Amino acid sequence: MSSEKNQIQELIAKRAAKELTGPCVVNLGIGIPTLVAKFIDDEKVYFHTENGLLGVTDIEEDQIDPNLVNAGKLPVGETIGASFFNSAESFAMIRGGHVDVAILGVLQVDQSGQIANWAVPGKNIMGVGGAMDLLVGAKKVIVTTTHTSKDGSSKLLKKCNFPITSTRSVDLIITELAVFEVGENNLKLIELMPGVTLEEVREKTEADFIERIKEGVK
Repeated sequence: MSSEKNQIQELIAKRAAKELTGPCVVNLGIGIPTLVAKFIDDEKVYFHTENGLLGVTDIEEDQIDPNLVNAGKLPVGETIGASFFNSAESFAMIRGGHVDVAILGVLQVDQSGQIANWAVPGKNIMGVGGAMDLLVGAKKVIVTTTHTSKDGSSKLLKKCNFPITSTRSVDLIITELAVFEVGENNLKLIELMPGVTLEEVREKTEADFIERIKEGVK
């Protein structure tokens, strides 16, 4: 990973971490979301992985247990008091509304807050994974994503053209350029990231949005 790309991803993750205040149960998706844990020092924020662990934490390389991984098959550690359960119980926890916040990566998100994050037309993908269940069951859903794709095209669209993950809209979108709240069929720009201008956000965002930048936030 290039240094610039890493810095962008960590900027997004650090901003997402500000949305988490314990006590709460948080599920981190694959990619940028996994970086959020680096910026949390609240012992009452409990990380959950859908393959069956509540109490996920980082682990030193020399302490890695190859049998202990998250849903993205990355090695993880366990906090004191962590609990293990099977996948069926884990998804029952998600579907039963016991996850307070889910932080997901996306391929696309549209101005109604619907996301596409599991399939690219013409490419073989294993399946939707836990994202569909998290969108239905989590109390709050936050998207963390780069604002544009590798080709420079906007990831924030008027309407997703990849298969959507769920009809449930997300609540908050965080990119390296801005933060958007999702309203009734519209996006509300509430914050610009450091050094970013409103003109830059307008230029790189296909989706329509309302400007509601909070006073004192630049």
